[in-house]
Amino acid sequence: MFSRCTAKSGQSTAIGIGGDPIIGTTTLDAVKLFMADPETEGIIMIGEIGGSMETDAAYWIKEHGTKPVVGFIAGQTAPKGRRMGHAGAIIGGKADTAAAKMQIMRECGIHVAESPADLGRLMAEALKK
Repeated sequence: MFSRCTAKSGQSTAIGIGGDPIIGTTTLDAVKLFMADPETEGIIMIGEIGGSMETDAAYWIKEHGTKPVVGFIAGQTAPKGRRMGHAGAIIGGKADTAAAKMQIMRECGIHVAESPADLGRLMAEALKK
């Protein structure tokens, strides 16, 4: 899930990608579109355990990002190896855990929310910088 954010109007665009085996676009492609959009001031990236889409996007953001990004990873309490709703939300390795993804996102300059309740506040703070 992505949100295109502006300081004046709040959330103006949202993209739900999901974790299915066949998707319409990747997290990285969505981030690139929002980074290139002149009306987008900030991006909220919500991901989940399993897979590498969020970390792929985070590494790109570190090298090419021009706008603030706030991120959240769902599944922080998921037990290793247990399916959490669908095939994409399963921890397969160390880098698939919520903690690992959140750490990578922080190292890449993304403002990481511990709870979805913190997303708006963190974006407001990031837009002020």
